[in-house]
Amino acid sequence: MKVTNELKNKKTELHDENTEKITDGSLKNVDFDQLLSWTGEFGLYQVLLIVFTCPFYVFGAFAYFTQLFMTEVSADHWCWIPELKNLSPIERRSLAIPQNTNEGFGYSHCTSYVANWTEVLDSGQNINSSWPTEHCKHGWEFDKSQIPYPTISSEMGWVCDKDNYQATAQSIFFVGSIIGGLCIGWIADRFGRLPAGIVGNLIGCLAGVCSVFARNFVEFCICRFFMGMSYETCMMMIYLLVLEYVSPKYRTIIANLPTGVFFTLGMIALPWLALACGNWKTLGLLTSLPMALSLLAPFVIPESPRWLLSRGRVDEAISKVMKIGRVNKKEIPEDVIRQFELSMKTKPNDNTSSILEVFRIPLLRRMLICICIEFMCCTIIFDALLRSIGSLAFDFFLSFTILSATEFPSLLTVSFALDLIGRKWISIAMMSLCCVFSILTSVVPNGLPSVLCAVVARYGVNICYMVAMQWAAEMLPTPVRGSGTSVVQICGYVATVISPYIVYLKVYVAGLPLIIVGIIAAIGAVAAMLLPETAGKSMPQTFEEAENQIRESKFFDVPFLRKKQR
Repeated sequence: MKVTNELKNKKTELHDENTEKITDGSLKNVDFDQLLSWTGEFGLYQVLLIVFTCPFYVFGAFAYFTQLFMTEVSADHWCWIPELKNLSPIERRSLAIPQNTNEGFGYSHCTSYVANWTEVLDSGQNINSSWPTEHCKHGWEFDKSQIPYPTISSEMGWVCDKDNYQATAQSIFFVGSIIGGLCIGWIADRFGRLPAGIVGNLIGCLAGVCSVFARNFVEFCICRFFMGMSYETCMMMIYLLVLEYVSPKYRTIIANLPTGVFFTLGMIALPWLALACGNWKTLGLLTSLPMALSLLAPFVIPESPRWLLSRGRVDEAISKVMKIGRVNKKEIPEDVIRQFELSMKTKPNDNTSSILEVFRIPLLRRMLICICIEFMCCTIIFDALLRSIGSLAFDFFLSFTILSATEFPSLLTVSFALDLIGRKWISIAMMSLCCVFSILTSVVPNGLPSVLCAVVARYGVNICYMVAMQWAAEMLPTPVRGSGTSVVQICGYVATVISPYIVYLKVYVAGLPLIIVGIIAAIGAVAAMLLPETAGKSMPQTFEEAENQIRESKFFDVPFLRKKQR
């Protein structure tokens, strides 16, 4: 109750301060953030906006992680012998499968003895290790204690000589993400954040449903390519829209609260939904069909006023802001609106600019390259740690849930520390933490010590991942914010294609993957050092404002120290 009263008092003081500025004529230029402050920086409107956009974050989690539960296959599998169907699984395996092979599992996964099994059963004949063997002719059977439901991999036999199909399908998914990032990012800057978000979700809905009816590997890969087009764009465009509705004071909380809570809830719920569905096809439909609800978004979610301003549609943007004021029960003085309109007329018109303009300006080019490297480091570490889930030696579904749950403490850290410490220094600190504990994971004893180190490393990269995309959006000018963040995402997709091969290096040296992950985290810390601090600053509306923000930035710019110095 005390906190609520203090927040109300601060809002009242801010409103009174703005009123004084209008009265004495000192408020000559009104930018969008100042106009937005008159509507109530965090009121009923912002709460409703968060509520209505929550499903998009859940859809984003489903788009990314559902394929893992659709294609995962039990590590314990062996040839199916129809003649032995009346025996128990262990009896079938003991009788028909060669033992003591070099595959590392104590029995062969891909061959069986050649015998007349009806005669063997009738005569009670013992197994002879000199019997000839053959590759599985009738498919495989799987240990259901690990993955208790049929997946597309188990149904279509994507094991043995086809055990690379899962990785290939995932790579094609990320190739689709690259194409989707380019196309939907362009839609976001040309037609608006809301249409782009809807298109991303509809592509995901159709691709997910079609995946269920795939009859072979090629058809499944085509469907996953289009599902990849929707990955992140289905929620990132809505994320940008919300971000552009919020003033600097509350941007960190509103930007990260929906992502951290609802994206994480989607991740945590997914393994248990998979178990409840009991079939990969049911899971595919359950996680894809709800994405069609995005068609209802225009009825409850407005277009971004910052995007409208970037297209020169000032009157529409003002009407959106006035609606915020009405919902929050705040009145915007006419003098402020007139001064804002005048300020907009003096700004350069960037509504025909493309992302190529960023590469023509040296400071912006350097900034974009550095944030791309930062995000690539985040995605490689995030994905590599996820793919190392088996090293926890826990139940597959519980392990996924535990790793996903690390998002919550990461969210709390970001929400309460990001505006105090700043984007730069929290990224440097967390990347350094991730570097140390990733390397420690590879050298400490297996079991609980290595698990704890992996969890700490995941905690660090979760924070960096949350910060990186918000950081990119805050540095890019409005006319290219959609396509610019898509470029950053695309670099992340390219990096994610690499991460499975990093994890695969454990075949040669057991601890090598996590040592490489630690080195990548160190590179991410260096990249963060080269970026400007954006905490507490207005999002640039034009290229000139973005360039000035970089030029005026200081290396040792820590927000809470900045306040003390003032």
